[in-house]
Order: sequence, then structure tokens, then C-alpha cells
Amino acid sequence: MTDPWDGPAGRGTRSRGVRVPRPRTAAPDRAGSPGGRGAVGARAGTRPREAGTAGRGRRLLRTAAITLSLIVVITAGAGWLFYRHLDGNLRSVSLDGKGGTEKADAFGRTPLNILVMGSDGRTSTTDCRLGGGCSRTGVQTGGNADVEMVLHISADRSNASVLSIPRDTMTRVPACRDGETGRSTTGYYGQVNSALRYGPACQVATVHRLTGIPVDHFVKLDFSGVVKMSDAIGGVSVCVSDDVYDTYSHLKLSRGTHTLEGVAALEFVRSRHGFGDGSDLGRTVSQHVFLSAMIRKFKSAGTLTDPGAVYRLADAATKALTVDDGLGSVKKLIGLAADVNKVPARRITFATMQTAPDPADPDRVVAGPGAASLFAAIAGDRPLTTGSGAKPRATAQPAASAEPAARIAVTVRNGTGITGRARALADALTGQGFRSATTGNAPGPATTTTLTYGPGREAAARTVARALGLPSARLKQGTGTGLTLVVGSDWPGGDHYPGTATASPAPAGTKAAVGGAHASTADQGKTCAKVSPYKTVTLDGVAMTPAQAYAAARTRPDSDD
Repeated sequence: MTDPWDGPAGRGTRSRGVRVPRPRTAAPDRAGSPGGRGAVGARAGTRPREAGTAGRGRRLLRTAAITLSLIVVITAGAGWLFYRHLDGNLRSVSLDGKGGTEKADAFGRTPLNILVMGSDGRTSTTDCRLGGGCSRTGVQTGGNADVEMVLHISADRSNASVLSIPRDTMTRVPACRDGETGRSTTGYYGQVNSALRYGPACQVATVHRLTGIPVDHFVKLDFSGVVKMSDAIGGVSVCVSDDVYDTYSHLKLSRGTHTLEGVAALEFVRSRHGFGDGSDLGRTVSQHVFLSAMIRKFKSAGTLTDPGAVYRLADAATKALTVDDGLGSVKKLIGLAADVNKVPARRITFATMQTAPDPADPDRVVAGPGAASLFAAIAGDRPLTTGSGAKPRATAQPAASAEPAARIAVTVRNGTGITGRARALADALTGQGFRSATTGNAPGPATTTTLTYGPGREAAARTVARALGLPSARLKQGTGTGLTLVVGSDWPGGDHYPGTATASPAPAGTKAAVGGAHASTADQGKTCAKVSPYKTVTLDGVAMTPAQAYAAARTRPDSDD
């Protein structure tokens, strides 16, 4: 059988069989032959051996070139189809700027703030099976954002923070309309997680209003999404401090370390009665344990450098996620994963919003006194760990002052039109050790932030300016006796003036931000999820602790069996 790329059969070969005598004549001149003649002894009408060898070499090169071209075309086509496939999996929704916009720092770098939402919606038969609760209603529409985490990646990509907001937090939901379903609200006071009923953009707007943190992206996944993602990464290794059986989420594990994937992983991240005090506060901490373990696995296993693992993860992720249109392509999601991968595990901080009981309902919570400092640190692109991990760089801060913060009181006036800005900065100042700070509205809108000080108070003003990163140009002397900070529209968020930075945050400010926030970092591999010591579950109508329920349900298999 002949090679189809080698032309007609028999070309370039000698026929086998009877030799036919040929007349001996001088070989005709051949272009390129030495002396203009054919090879010595060559017969008329025959091709010299060297020329035949060269011809075969050219044909082999031609064959290789064509084959290589086909491989390139096929590979490029497969890559194109791969991206088309993954992009086709993604579902994206426009935010329309409802979460605010991050501003670049003095070096042109921009932080990223992404709201990660876990929906409790039973919008498919799979989610009904995994989440339960559909026996009478069947497949439902809509859902609540029972998991809400703000992922902040710093402008210089040296650190990241994950802020969990408990689902039972009461707050003001703004007027919203879901562009897909048409469902709308004029605004109300209710649980923060309920805003998702009016679309992801409404949930983003609600979190932005609560925290003051610009949220320019979101990622949403449902029950089946958690299962797909945990399967794709080959499971996550977590530790529990005691035997645990949450009869509500069905998580059942013996004390120690387990590798969870699929439904078992979903049961773990859903469990609110198995950990802590049995409330949503305990659940946020156990979720941080799970996510920290997942981050460590990514980094140690080189997941993002393994093409097969990347494909499995990308295929699962794009099928599982709904995102904003700013993340609505595989290329953008890969870029996001690369940004997270740049941050060392020790520089990724998990924290839960500080809370206080809701005065109107003891079963609900509101943002606690320390929450404003935590929100301000994230909005101001300040790390929640000690130091920034970056090299020190010059700032526009005024020179240091000898007057200590503990002797200084500041009046903060809000000229931005953004609710809560004066209070956020006042809390930031008291968190850094200033004596007191009163708040109120400025007489009118202010475009530029100014710090006015009375006669003899310049040293005190410089102490305040240094704490806030306020340039000297924003200080001016007035006729009053105290210090008044008027916050202008040039400073819409954060507790550090835009465009200035320090090598590390003030220790007092960092301590205030994470105080009572159950802060941990992703490198803490020996941390176990604390099983609740309270009677938070029931089995056969009897209230028990999760450990007692585990002992009483010996015949039920563990979640990782």
C-alpha cells in the first residue's frame, strides 16, 4: 500500500523483474550536476542514487510539515472548542454598578472584591434531592444567599481577606428589581440573605450598603455546584474536634481527619447545628476550615499547573457557577484563579463579621461594634494579618507628631452623601486609640476631604492625618478650638485615604478590625472544626449534642463511608 502523501505509486522506486537493456549514450547535461554532466556510469534515462535520496528526503520533509500543520490545526481547533464549551457552560448576570467601583491605588493597581454566594434554592430536581424540603412544594423558584463571603484581593496581590456575613444578619435591603424575573422591591428591613430573591445584583447592593465595601464582582453556586466542585478537586481534607452527627444537614463524622467530596462536602459546609454554638456563626468558622484546606490542596498539589486537573476543575466550575458579566468568560476566571494563587496561604485571612443580638429579635443579629473597623480595613485595602508582605514604599503622609492619639478627640462630618461614612471613620480612629470621635453631616456636599484644626493644634492634626494617610495638603488651620474632619467625595470608602499606603497597618487598627472576628489564616493546617457542646440537634424527638447523636446512630454510615 502506498503513502497517500507520496504521490503516484512507483515514483522514485526501481521496478523489479526483467532487466531491459538500454543503449549506451552520453548522459544529457543536468542542471546542478558537477561539470554539467550526470554522474559517471549513469545510464540514460535513470536517476542518480544521490538525487533519489535527496528527493525522498524532500518528500519526508513535506510529509512531516503537512502532518505537523494538521496537528497544529487540530490542537488549535480543540482548544477553541474547549473554550467555547466552557464559555457556553457559564451563566452571567449584569451588576449595573450596584455594588460600587474599586479605585486604583497610586500605582494604578486595583483591588478586587468578589461576593461569593451559596444559594439554598431548590430550583432543580437535583437540588431538591440534595437540599430536601421539596416533598410538598416540588421544584421551587428563587432562593436565599445562605452563604455570603466577600473575597478581597489586594491591589498589589500580596494578601487577601475573606469576610463571612452570617445569614441571620438584619439590615436594610435597598430598592431592587431582578432584570430576569421582573421581581422587585421598594426596599425593606430584613435578613441580609433574603435580597437574593430579587436577583444577584440586589444581593451585591445589599452587602455594599451594609459594609461600605465596593463589590464589583460576584460568584454564585447552589447545592449541586458544591458537589461538582468538590468532586473535581478530588476531595478536601478536614478535621473535626469530636464525633459529630448533624441530623439536619446529615453530616456524620468520627473525631479526626477526613477527606470529603461530593455530598459529604456539601453536608459539611451546610452544617450549622454541628459546630460552634449551633448557629450560623459556628457554620461560618467551619466553612473557613474547609476553604483553608481547599486552598492548601491547590497550592501543594500544583492543581493550577496540571492541565488535566485544570480541565476538570474548569468544566465543573463553569457548569456550577453563575457570575457577573465582568467574570463571564473562562479567560477571566482563570485570571482570577491566578490572582488568588499568587497570595501565600499565610497571607489569606478568614474573618466573620462581628455581631450583636438584634434588639427586636434575639434569634437574629446585627453588625456589632467592631464590624465597622473590619469593613473599613477591607474597603481601605488594608491586610488583616501583621504587615502587608510588600516592600515599604513612600507615602504622602505628614511627618510624625509627638502628641499621642489617646489625648486627641476628633469631630467627623460626612460630606459624601454615602450613609455611614462619618461613623466608619470615627470607629477607625477610636480603634487606633484616639480618645473619642463624634459624628454628623457636613453643612453641604464636599468634593475634597479636609482636616481643620484650631490654633496650637497642628501637632494633633498631624497625628490624625498620619493615622488616616491624609496628605499634608488636606490640613488647614481654622478659628475653632478642636479638630474637624470633613469627608469629601474624593474618599468614598475605606479608612485610609486613597492613593497613600504604608508598609503595614497600624497594629491597633488591625487588632480592632479582627477583634471578635474569629480570624484565621489559610496556612493553619492543624485547625479542627469545633463540634458544638450544646444540645443543638434532635434524634427521634430527643434533644442531644452532635456527639451524643453520633453515638446513638451507630447503624447510620458516616458521611465519608
